[in-house]
Amino acid sequence: MSTLLSPLQAAQDAVPYSRPTSPKLHVSQIGFVGLGNMGYLMAQNLAKHSAALANGSPPLLVWNRTVEKAERLVKAVGQDKVRIAQNLEQVVRECDVIITNLVNDAVVKDNYLKFTEALKNSPPTRTKIFVETSTIYPSLAGDLDKLISSNPHSRLITCPVFGTPAVAEKAQLVIIMSGDYRSKKEIAYLLVPAVGRKIIDLGGNLEKAPTFKLIGNSMILGTLEVLAEAYTLAEKSGIGSENVHNLVKEILPAPGTIAYSDRMAHDKFDGTTGFAIDGGIKDASHIRQLTAEHNSPMPAIDIAHQHLLTARAVHTANKQAGKAIFGTLDWSGIVAGTRVAAGLDGLDSQKHERVVRED
Repeated sequence: MSTLLSPLQAAQDAVPYSRPTSPKLHVSQIGFVGLGNMGYLMAQNLAKHSAALANGSPPLLVWNRTVEKAERLVKAVGQDKVRIAQNLEQVVRECDVIITNLVNDAVVKDNYLKFTEALKNSPPTRTKIFVETSTIYPSLAGDLDKLISSNPHSRLITCPVFGTPAVAEKAQLVIIMSGDYRSKKEIAYLLVPAVGRKIIDLGGNLEKAPTFKLIGNSMILGTLEVLAEAYTLAEKSGIGSENVHNLVKEILPAPGTIAYSDRMAHDKFDGTTGFAIDGGIKDASHIRQLTAEHNSPMPAIDIAHQHLLTARAVHTANKQAGKAIFGTLDWSGIVAGTRVAAGLDGLDSQKHERVVRED
């Protein structure tokens, strides 16, 4: 006999940890640092979910380099659900859980150096858990752990996520974790179902989750490269992009693949609503470094990296000439690399000569 699970039960089953055997002695104050395209949506969902709980969770404390994004979040969800920190020191001082979602390794390292300084200035008397959700090179996790664990009651887990902004908005991210078991257990029930639908636990080694994140991104980037090549050939051969997009929906019906296909088919390269190409180039560089470290070639990623660079160069030239349509280019703009190689306009398919084959 089949049994229908409630959404709550299904979410619980997706978390590979048993429930705590006793209630917490205090309600956790959660902080969120970094409100980019993904971080904003994660923080928004976390704030809404925490406010809906019966335990009286305090408003989410957020910090972002540009305060405008934090102010937009407060306006979107309300002052009863989100408040803005004056600085990173306040986040560290007041919060039991500090979640970071930042643009690159340098920014991550800089923020954690500031966290460490704040911890030394105000040594914690109870456990603080730092949750690093950015896409970083694995070895950086060890550096961050040395910074955080040098302070009393301070723990770090690595916790990257898989999913597009559209997936993040629906709180359907897949969450990868590595690090201290007790910390992972607490954060798993904090994040599912608030921001994600499933936890994948990779054990205690903090480098495992960042490594797996790069492997996952290699599959996504490889898919983007194949799509870009297919779209370019379709344009050159007279098949047309719309036919390719319809075929993608039929034979590759993953939501992310369809979304990226739609962007390429219709020149929707706005990086403010997607994944900025600088981040894509950073991830491609990390993947290539990882393949070199482990003697495990990924030639598709080498090619994709070249096409991302070409796409960014085309966009930069358009910006300098005052012809750029988008201020920031999405990494689906990788198709500009294959288009230029085939003699087509990189970012404007309306300029392509249409080849019409007779029956």
